[in-house]
Amino acid sequence: DSQIGKLEATVKGLEDQIQLKDSQIGKLEATVKEVEESLGWRLIRRYRRFNDRIFRAGTRRRVIIDRLALALGIALDEGLHSLFQRVVDRYFRRRRQFLELTRDEQYQVWLSNNELTEKKLVELQAEILQFSYKPRISIVMPVYNTEEKWLILAIDSVRNQVYSNWELCIVDDASTKTGVKKVLESYRAKDRRIKVKYLKENRGISGASNEALTMASGDFVGFLDHDDELTRDALFEVVKLLNQNPNLDMIYSDEDKKDLNGRRVEPFFKPDWSPDLFLSTNYLCHFTVIRKSLIDRVGGFRIGFEGSQDYDLFLRVTELTDRIHHIPKPIYSWRKAPGSAAASTFAKPYAYESAKKAISEALRRRNLKGKVEHGKWQGFYRIRYEIDGTPLVSIVIPTKNWELLKNVIRSVKLKSTYKNYEVIIVDNGGCISDTIPYLNRGRYKVIKYAGPFNFSKINNFAVKHADGDYLLFLNDDVEVIEPEWIEAMLEHAQRPEVGIVGSLLIYPRDPTTGERDAIQHAGVIIGIATANHAFRHLSVNGTTYFGLHMVVRNCSAVTGACAMIRRSVFEEVGGFDENLEVAYGDIDLCLRVKEKGYRIIYTPYAMLYHHECATRKKLHPPEDEEYMIRKWGDLIIKGDPYYNPNLTLLRENYSLSPNGSHIRPLAILLDIYDLRPDLQKAYPEVRNGDYERLIKWAATDGISKDDAKVVLRPYRSWYILNAKTINEQCANLMAL
Repeated sequence: DSQIGKLEATVKGLEDQIQLKDSQIGKLEATVKEVEESLGWRLIRRYRRFNDRIFRAGTRRRVIIDRLALALGIALDEGLHSLFQRVVDRYFRRRRQFLELTRDEQYQVWLSNNELTEKKLVELQAEILQFSYKPRISIVMPVYNTEEKWLILAIDSVRNQVYSNWELCIVDDASTKTGVKKVLESYRAKDRRIKVKYLKENRGISGASNEALTMASGDFVGFLDHDDELTRDALFEVVKLLNQNPNLDMIYSDEDKKDLNGRRVEPFFKPDWSPDLFLSTNYLCHFTVIRKSLIDRVGGFRIGFEGSQDYDLFLRVTELTDRIHHIPKPIYSWRKAPGSAAASTFAKPYAYESAKKAISEALRRRNLKGKVEHGKWQGFYRIRYEIDGTPLVSIVIPTKNWELLKNVIRSVKLKSTYKNYEVIIVDNGGCISDTIPYLNRGRYKVIKYAGPFNFSKINNFAVKHADGDYLLFLNDDVEVIEPEWIEAMLEHAQRPEVGIVGSLLIYPRDPTTGERDAIQHAGVIIGIATANHAFRHLSVNGTTYFGLHMVVRNCSAVTGACAMIRRSVFEEVGGFDENLEVAYGDIDLCLRVKEKGYRIIYTPYAMLYHHECATRKKLHPPEDEEYMIRKWGDLIIKGDPYYNPNLTLLRENYSLSPNGSHIRPLAILLDIYDLRPDLQKAYPEVRNGDYERLIKWAATDGISKDDAKVVLRPYRSWYILNAKTINEQCANLMAL
């Protein structure tokens, strides 16, 4: 009896606490309502509407008003002295953090930090002596009426290579400028590795390049335009890679451009081999080296594809091999000469029709049914794959909010041009009344899920009630923009090599910047705080990073807010991992599908608004993050193949990393160090390449106490292992 009495007293105490909390909540709700109805709040709302109308996003007026608001905030929060110091640093001393710089300004820092010094060149020469495989590289260079100074720089860039087993095969395509022959003859006399041939009549770039190929005796062939340049280590990087993997058939590198003053600008740090991106645009371009026997097999360049003759060649070569590798380093510079494609995308309009023709013929050779169209921007292309029949698509929408659900259902119904779909609505909050008749007939099916919220369990539960061969997982807080969104996903989901297809999601109004039509999702980058959305918060109408948000491309993962998968693939991998209750379930699914050998595709042609986390707010439970890091830690440390190691892991906007490193945990640590005066003061030896104490800091305080712990935690096993290794090395030295 005494035990029961104690329990009753405990229950009574808890009930009193609940009643008190309810009373407090009621008071807070009343306060909020009072604030919202107050004159001040109404004035603020009117001011915001006025501000948006008068100071429109993207205008100079908006920039000025935003800066004034920022200044006022600093003055109120940190004081006038702090505001004054920031103004002095920004506008007088010009001190800006690296990530605040423009991309070209960032690139100048990157170039300085990665300069090819004489000391490094000596080290490269020593490394070449250790190569067991030293193939000859034939450089093919068609020439036509080139300005002498650019031609000289192009040839010198080959002669200055630290790797010496090369030949330069030059074909002059009946130039009318007399100075061209004089330059070529002088170089042929200087260096026996330079071969020159003169055509009697102009054959165009394809004909001249083919003539140069007949002169090539190397195992591999590289391509150099007559006014461009290679860095001194270009061929070294190629042959170094071939020593690591002699079976490679095709190698491509990052690239940049040189302005007329010789300044290197506009770097393009590319993803690893991405076959669907390559069918959207010729991102390989320069510097590309191909095994000579493969070029011979496909018959070299083809007449009739001028301007995109290299794209056509690469498409045919990649049909014969998948042994393709990427050098994540800009070793080729385009010359931004007047009238060149490097200077303007409009310089050679015929090139875009040639590229479209090359892709169309590639589809024919591959027995793929589809139509090639010009993409959203110049130099981009879209393949509209022919959809086989009209398969049933099961749209799965978990919800606990009737208002959101109404909006998404209305937009799907009114805007979708594809009609053979069913909608599986999973009610996880009792929000759907039985009195809504149309939701339980025809294409709509309502199922109740009474358990606590678990994203993975809810979707797995829903799939059991779905009849379609294609599953389309959809959040209840999205809204259709593009009428052909289902077709845009289905055309890829039906391809046997594709596993999951994701969409372009846009904020109606960015919650961070307030800008309209900002990107919420355009693919996922693995390794930015475990995983994050590419191009988040950037304008969907802007260039972002070479416009990659506007092309179909390969990714490591896509968000489950709008993703399509074949039912057979979903069942093959066992559905969602139910250990992930709230976050990362979609990322984990993608990684497991990719692990099975399927491709993950992002398409911008399925476009929707996303009122992100309107149902559950923004929440990444630590348990889900911990599980994800334990399960996929090795993959995170290895790095996302579709995100170049010279891009920062601190932002989603494709800013550069000031140093760049193939070791992703070290790269992000050095990026943090570069932004933190406290770390620079505590560990000055890092500037000299001594990372020991900094790695120890990351392995202890960095991943547990510091503000940077969120971005460092995914790499903790690397920090702990390397800190331990360093300690063991020191202990061994002490013992000796």
